[in-house]
Amino acid sequence: MEIRRLNYLAVPLVGLAVLGAPTLLGGGGSVYSAAVLIVIFAVMAYGLDVIVSDLGEVSLAHTVFFAAGSYTAAWLSTRGGIGSAWITLAASELVALGLAAVIGLVTLRLREFVFSLVTYALAVVAMTVAANWSFLGGSDGIRGIPMLDLSILGLTLTARNDRELWPFAFALLAVTIYLINRFRHSALGAAAMMTHLNPRLATMSGIDPARVRLQVFLFSAPVSAAAGWLYAYQRAYVSADLLENYFLILMLTAVVLIGRRQLLGPLAATALVLIQEKFFSLGGNVDKIVLGSVLVAILAFFPQGLAGLARPLMRLFKQHARRPSTITTQEHPK
Repeated sequence: MEIRRLNYLAVPLVGLAVLGAPTLLGGGGSVYSAAVLIVIFAVMAYGLDVIVSDLGEVSLAHTVFFAAGSYTAAWLSTRGGIGSAWITLAASELVALGLAAVIGLVTLRLREFVFSLVTYALAVVAMTVAANWSFLGGSDGIRGIPMLDLSILGLTLTARNDRELWPFAFALLAVTIYLINRFRHSALGAAAMMTHLNPRLATMSGIDPARVRLQVFLFSAPVSAAAGWLYAYQRAYVSADLLENYFLILMLTAVVLIGRRQLLGPLAATALVLIQEKFFSLGGNVDKIVLGSVLVAILAFFPQGLAGLARPLMRLFKQHARRPSTITTQEHPK
């Protein structure tokens, strides 16, 4: 009971720490820019996290949903003349759901390596289409995206820079973490884990694995799309580079670095990667090599992530702390 209470207390404390972190670190423009990007890419990774950690599949097409959210927001706010970010957010989610339904129905009949290979092929096709289709701006992309405007009921909610964008990014992060936590404690989350760990038992229990896999896919896609939606407003333009391998590797690293099914894992991992890139950069190409090397090292040597590496150390520490002190006495014969 005490541990559960501490967990409930830890959530708002961590939230307050994250919200106040940019101010505590100096509050400069570069700090707020890094904070907003950390949140955006963490939310992007949470969408993939439920597929990898709960469904047991490695989708290499989640950059498509991220790009779909960005392109939808960019197209509607520029060529569509829609100023309300609420409308562009709703449209981004609907587009992501439509793509997820199509991609899911095609790919989720496949498993493991074949599933990953087909989803990667879809990401390559999507990048080629985005780079060459004039409707999406072609190789030039879509520029001139206006500032974020979430004003509602006479309340002005706009963001002209990263400092003003930060509260909205934090709100998106909080909603995302809440939804991921609710999913993992829901009937769908339990069915996804059973489908992942024992498909035969899931079927015998009355669970339709194909339906569950599609439902989880439909849940995950809008999460990554919401990150892309906010990224469009933060960057003020979108292009086919959203579908580059960098974003895919970043998502995968965020999912596995700390450990799977760790609620704050993707956030912590994304923060580690972007802090290194933003404040301790070794150069663009070298940073990408470092990122790729970290992903390879974790998968090859620490498949349970850093949390899995820490657990044996914590057990040893607890055993040492609980070991009673004994005083040996020697009885002398009388």
